[in-house]
Amino acid sequence: MTLAAATNENLANVSNTLIYSAMAVYTLAFFAYIAEWLFGSRSKVGRTAAALTAGAKAAKGPAVTVKKAGGTAVLERPKVVVRSAAGARDVPDGPGAHGGDEQGDLYGRVAVSLTVLAFLVEFGGVLTRALSVQRAPWGNMYEFNITFSTVAVGVYLALLALRKNVRWLGLFLITTVLLDLGLAVTVLYTASDQLVPALHSYWLYIHVSTAIFCGAVFYVGAVSTILYLFKDSYESKLASGGAPGRFANSVLDRLPAAASLDKFSYRVNAAVFPLWTFTIIAGAIWAGDAWGRYWGWDPKETWSFITWVAYAGYLHARATAGWKGRKAAYLALIAFACWLFNYYGVNIFVSGKHSYSGV
Repeated sequence: MTLAAATNENLANVSNTLIYSAMAVYTLAFFAYIAEWLFGSRSKVGRTAAALTAGAKAAKGPAVTVKKAGGTAVLERPKVVVRSAAGARDVPDGPGAHGGDEQGDLYGRVAVSLTVLAFLVEFGGVLTRALSVQRAPWGNMYEFNITFSTVAVGVYLALLALRKNVRWLGLFLITTVLLDLGLAVTVLYTASDQLVPALHSYWLYIHVSTAIFCGAVFYVGAVSTILYLFKDSYESKLASGGAPGRFANSVLDRLPAAASLDKFSYRVNAAVFPLWTFTIIAGAIWAGDAWGRYWGWDPKETWSFITWVAYAGYLHARATAGWKGRKAAYLALIAFACWLFNYYGVNIFVSGKHSYSGV
């Protein structure tokens, strides 16, 4: 064995160690996020219920309150709650995972700090994996998984750095990242190795990196869409006079309002859709260089196009007045399911020209 090969093997082992270490830190972050939700104050929970109650009273006929100020009657306008354009009630956003409590906020800050540390450790694992073979670290499903989860966490941290109030995503994100990494290091693990000649192209850096980034953003949009559906049902139940359970009151009321979640998921999906279009075009150009044809309806190509059509349909429907809210949300989840099948199903269950990348 040559010295270079031994060095590469050592780097591969370092990469594996860093990935397992990142999983350990993500687990600590997971428990910190749990603590944020559990120990955050519940005293502020009920803002949604109060707003919807006020809206219901206003719908029956607003009363005019009269105050006397220095002997002069002052009429106060009642606060009327109306339905937003997305079809959800126009209610205030929840106080967040920490419930507006200082102790809960402390746990949340600890969770974010641990998430940053885990992200850096995992990024180190991806980098050393790349250095071990002197190529881009996404030549198979294992490498794609560890890179994808790293980018997904990076998107979340970038939104936080931009002072976006998205800490409510933390628990759901870290849970699925741990599942993704667990799948990567067990079922999908592939030893560090070189690529087949067809993959030795600068398009590997362009096409696959954009696909990973798009998937990470689509994932963030999907999580917010699922939470929107739960929050919309919660608000609907309150508006109809129902009484949600204790768990729903303590969790769902801390999330942003349904209209805010709906708007957030639409914006992130719309923002990344042009890049997904570029990803498909870049893949076609690479196919022309590698295989002598730009499009051959290979399973990966087909499902990439199906995913594009699904997201295009969602964005078109979301921009149409009759397809806002829950209907559009279902389309968004169908589109993300297409992306997931293209990500996992095509590589694992379907044979095609992309099969040489392995699992």
